[in-house]
Amino acid sequence: MSKLEKLLQRIINNPKTVRFEELDKLLIRAGFIKRQSGKGSSHFVYRKDGRIISIPLNNPYIKQTYVIEAIVLLTEYAEDEGE
Repeated sequence: MSKLEKLLQRIINNPKTVRFEELDKLLIRAGFIKRQSGKGSSHFVYRKDGRIISIPLNNPYIKQTYVIEAIVLLTEYAEDEGE
């Protein structure tokens, strides 16, 4: 199991304690393109294949609802690659 797979599994097991940098790393490695929604904004928008997810930069942890939304997208793409 690679480091990224372990990180994804840890995030799935405990979505309440996920740092922005961890989720950012997983989304970028999955092929999402990141951009900041506006100058000085705390929200970052990730896009891939017409799918869009917006994640605000919160310290120390991202809110659980955003993490769960990202997990759903990441697992969908992982299943598509496995087929």
